[in-house]
Amino acid sequence: MASDAQEKIGRLQLIEQNLQAMLGQKQQFQSQLFELESALKELNTTTDAYKIVANLMIKTDTKLLVQDLQQKKELVELRVKSMEKQEEQLREKAESLRKDVLASMNK
Repeated sequence: MASDAQEKIGRLQLIEQNLQAMLGQKQQFQSQLFELESALKELNTTTDAYKIVANLMIKTDTKLLVQDLQQKKELVELRVKSMEKQEEQLREKAESLRKDVLASMNK
């Protein structure tokens, strides 16, 4: 096998490892997003709200807590979208490298 093909295979493996790591991070962000959405739904049904600060549960204004959670939700959504774009780019690079490697092996 040519050294060029070996280099491409190495790059392909690295890209696939990066993809796996990114998918793990994306899954964590999606889990956070689910938790935030659940908390926001719950806050719509209650008048009392509590916030955990340094291992203490403190009563807080529901409207302020909703605003805080909305901001966090928007931030996590942006991160997920950004990761999806990066994931797509990595997948395209991987597919291109795969085609190159297969073409060089079939020569």
